[in-house]
Amino acid sequence: MRVVTVFFLSALLPLSLPQRDAFTWLYGNQGSGYSVSALLPETRGRECPDECDCPPSFPVAMYCDGRGLTAMPTIPSRMKYLYLQNNAITAVPDSALVNATNLVWLMMHYNQLTSDAIGKKAFLKLERLERLYLQHNNLTSIPSNLPRTLRDLRINNNKIKKVTPADLGGMDNLTVLYLHDNAVMDMGTSLKALKSLTLLDISGNKLTKVPEALPEHLHQLYIESNSIDSLPEGFLGRLTQLQYVRIAHNVLTDKGIPPNTFNVTGLVELDLSFNKLERIPTVSTTLQHLYLQANQIKEFTLGSFCSVVDVTNFSKLQTLRLDGNEISSQDIPSESSLCLRQASYIEV
Repeated sequence: MRVVTVFFLSALLPLSLPQRDAFTWLYGNQGSGYSVSALLPETRGRECPDECDCPPSFPVAMYCDGRGLTAMPTIPSRMKYLYLQNNAITAVPDSALVNATNLVWLMMHYNQLTSDAIGKKAFLKLERLERLYLQHNNLTSIPSNLPRTLRDLRINNNKIKKVTPADLGGMDNLTVLYLHDNAVMDMGTSLKALKSLTLLDISGNKLTKVPEALPEHLHQLYIESNSIDSLPEGFLGRLTQLQYVRIAHNVLTDKGIPPNTFNVTGLVELDLSFNKLERIPTVSTTLQHLYLQANQIKEFTLGSFCSVVDVTNFSKLQTLRLDGNEISSQDIPSESSLCLRQASYIEV
């Protein structure tokens, strides 16, 4: 076990939190100069708008990304994959997608869409759509009548203030939902119907409490950078498949965390950094990575990791960050080498 004393807060960030997104290549921002179509032959297939590329080698895809478009192009009915990101499109009228009923992917991130300019029936006919990217627009609400076939919905970095049950109702297939960096204050029971959801990112909003009825199949939950000061009783007890939890950059206090909230098996990584905790909460011996930097912790309580300390009872913790608190390496008891015998990184 290695103890490192660090006094600088500039590097107080988790080291091994999981990669959230495998599609970064697809939606680089407008200023990057990157275009998906730049990698494709400059040839067009049959029935292709002049402003887009429809490669004969991939006739069901239409690449219109980064073309300076301000309006929706005409979409041939054969298209399954439509790339419209990095443009200046302001509206999706009801008629824009009526001929595009075979679409499986629709990429419209980094445009200038507003909620008022999206028709109530704009997405109604897209009964095969699985992936919809609307992030980095100017939306104030989730569009109406989204396809119930969606598996991946990304609507982060907009101006959405509220999410209602009607917005997400019937989406039994949705597994990924990115709603982070909006202005959401209330979600009510809107997540209850998402039976297949495994990744939920609602960080960077204005939430003051954890949303009700979290989907029971969640694997990753990100709610950092909100204004949450307490957690509900049995917060994680029903979420037996949850492995990664981020609640950093909130206003959690010891009083707001019920006993044994995090003493649940299955949890692999827990980030509680940048809160107002004064004690180390009790965690399961199966937890592998714990981030508590930049709190107000005054004591190293070994019982938070091991209720019994001996040769056969020990924590599986590998990473522990406590830097930026009110303790030092001298506060770590000598018997911690037994309890935390698998820890390869402890920073105080």
